[in-house]
This record gives sequence, C-alpha cells and structure tokens, in this order.
Amino acid sequence: MPRALHRRRAAAETPAEAASRRRVDAAVAAVVLAVQCGLALFAHVDGDRRLDALGWTLLVGSAVALIGRRHSPMLVTVAVVLMVGPYHALNYQHVAVVPAGLTALYTLAVLGPPLRSLLTVTFVIGLMVTVMSWGGRPHGAVDMLRSSGWVLSVVLVGEAVRIHRAYIAAIVERAERAERTREEEAARRVAEERLRIARDLHDLLAHSITLIGVQTSVAAHVLITDPDRLDRGTLAKALDSISDTCRDARAELRATLQVLRAGEGGEAGEADGADGVGTGPPPGLAGLADLAAAAEAAGVRVRLTVDVDEADLSSAVGAATYRIVQEALTNAVRHAPGTLVRLTVAREAVGGLRVAAVDDGPSGLPGPSGSPGEGLPPVKAAEDPDRPQGYGLVGMRERARSVAGTLTAGPRQDGPGFAVTAVLPYGRSGRERAAPPGHGPSPISIPPTEGTA
Repeated sequence: MPRALHRRRAAAETPAEAASRRRVDAAVAAVVLAVQCGLALFAHVDGDRRLDALGWTLLVGSAVALIGRRHSPMLVTVAVVLMVGPYHALNYQHVAVVPAGLTALYTLAVLGPPLRSLLTVTFVIGLMVTVMSWGGRPHGAVDMLRSSGWVLSVVLVGEAVRIHRAYIAAIVERAERAERTREEEAARRVAEERLRIARDLHDLLAHSITLIGVQTSVAAHVLITDPDRLDRGTLAKALDSISDTCRDARAELRATLQVLRAGEGGEAGEADGADGVGTGPPPGLAGLADLAAAAEAAGVRVRLTVDVDEADLSSAVGAATYRIVQEALTNAVRHAPGTLVRLTVAREAVGGLRVAAVDDGPSGLPGPSGSPGEGLPPVKAAEDPDRPQGYGLVGMRERARSVAGTLTAGPRQDGPGFAVTAVLPYGRSGRERAAPPGHGPSPISIPPTEGTA
C-alpha cells in the first residue's frame, strides 16, 4: 500500500506503464472502498444517520474517484470533496468517508506544488466547518476543527514525501549526469590520444621516409652516372645517413607506440633492453641540432639559432617545438631541395616563445663538388597536383594549439620561399620564469654547411 501511494505518474510513460499505473490506482481505490465499507458497517456512532442508497452511493463514489488520483490529482480531490460534502451535510456516518478524503489530499500534496496543496486543504477544512454549521450541528463543526490536525498532518507527510523524492531524483540525476560526463571525458581523452599518436606517427614517418628517399636517390645517382670513377666516400656517407635515419626512426617509433603497450610494461622493457633501444625522454630543443644535420644530409642548408634554455620550457612546449621544426624541415627537403632554411627559436619581448622556419625556395641540390645542383639528380620542387594533400600543416597547427599556442604558415611576402612561424607559451607549467635583462642563455648558432651531399 505505501509503495502504491508513493508511485508517481511518469512524465512520458509507455502504454504498458500507463496500464500498470491504472491497475495500481484501481487497487488503491478498492482498498479504500473496503476500509470505508467496513467503517460504515462496524463503526457506528450515536447520532449519525444510517446509510441509505444515497449514502452508499456517495461513499462508493468517493472511493472510486481515486482511480484517477495520479492522472488528475486536483480533479479527483474536487470530486471527492463534492461527494464528501453532501455526505457530511446529510449527517451520515462521518468517519466512514475519512480515508477517501485523506488519500486524495495526500496524493495532491505528494504531486505538488506545495502552494496548491496548502490552499486546497484550507478550502476543504473551511468548507467542512461551514457544512457542519449549516447542518445545525455546531458541536460537529467544533469536532471538525479539532480533527483538522489530522488532515494537516497528512498533507505535511505528503509534502515531506515529495521533498524526499525530489531530493532522491536530484541525486540520481546528478549521478547519471556525472556518469555521462565521465563517459564523454573518457571518449574525448581517447580521441585526443588517437590524434596525438597519429600526429607523432605522421611527423616521424614523413620526416624519416623523406630523408631516406632523398639519400637513396643520391646514392643511386652516384652509382649510375659515373661507375668507373665511383666516389666511394660520397656513397658511404649517403648509406651511413640512411642507416642513421632508420635507427633514429626505429627508436622514436618505439617510444611513440610505447603508450599502446602500457599493459606489457615488463615485456616492453625487456625488449627495449635486448635491442639496445630505449624509449628515452620526449624530444625537445636538444634534438634540433640532429634534425638540422639530417636535413643537411638530405641536401638542404640549415642555419639554426636557439636563443633559449630548454630548462625554462615545459616538456610539452619542447616536444611541440621539436615536432614543428621537424615538419618544417621535412617540407623544405620535399618541396625546396637545395634551399637555405633559417631556423630560429627565441623568446619574444612579450614573453612567448617564437619558433620560425624560413626558406628561400628550391635552388637545386648541392653536388659532391660543393656547388648546388652539380652531379645529382633533379628533385621535383612541387607535389603532383593529383596527389592528395597531406597533414603536415594541419599537424603543426594542432601541435601549437595543444600547448595553447598559435601557428601561421604560407609563402613569404618579401621574396620566394615559405615561412612557418609559431608562438608558444614560455615557461614551465604555463608560468614564465622571469629572468633579468641581459642574463638569458647564450645563443647557439649553427651556420649553413656548404657542399653537403
């Protein structure tokens, strides 16, 4: 019975749920009718009028009206009052119809709002007192006022139940929202991790394969053009560069994919030790010189200037700088062979880290004799228009955005060539480490190497 009284009509219920609700409400109405009939038969009070056909009709009607108590609580309360009022006015057994009135008021209080319940119970009590007084029974009106405390108690219990149910519903809603938020956060983190791995693989493979392709073409050209006077030194240097590039790519690929083998930490560690290649720390400014040397081995000239201390940068900013420079050099090797690339990593006056890669456009590859374009095969400066666009520039922008930075890339306005400029946060964990003017790290400058094959 308590569970049936507390069950509320759902905001959007299916036909099966509506049928179940109607069956429960019908059962409650039947129980109330049985109780009222028992009171009418066995709880007779002196002075009360015995029930006749009209009395039984009003008594049964007040209970039957409860079938729609949760569908239309206010309408049911009005119907019960319209039947209970004449019942009391005709001086039938007053206690017999009390369960129907209390059930209707309780349901009205549970479904709320509270103001409606308060106004309704005030009106009902006032109406009953008026009916008793009008019926010539002043003592009945006094008794009704005395018993109104029970009516108020029922309404207050209904309000307490409503408040408790609202509190439980709020807790459940917050728990469901938190669960949805956790699932969305997990999905977002998975997507971000997949994007990060895709960026790392793109940067690594595009850079390594481009360098290997250029170096292989140099070695093949040396073998084909003049096999009688083979420049063994140049060929050995090209092959050594290919070997070094493969070794570096393998180590970095292992470090990139290590996150996918988090559950195999012991085996992964043993494999790394057996191969002699570990995951190592994430790339940073210390690896820029190696990138410059690899690009020079592929036929471009690089002038690298690093005017910051890596200790002043967070690992994320250092890794983003490394990847941006790597992709910029890869694009220069692929699209502008033999060009001069000026790489600058310096702190801006406003406090940001400025990473710039500016080239002069394609000018041919330097040959073994040291002059550009002599003795080596020509390299296409532009991609095939039918070839799908890559993700290099998109990846660089995503790298910059991942550390709250910005990146611009496009043809130079002051001459031929291409320029990539990124502005990244300076400092560790987003906080700048203030340094006195004139006490910054000494710049590292690597002049362009002339005549590098």
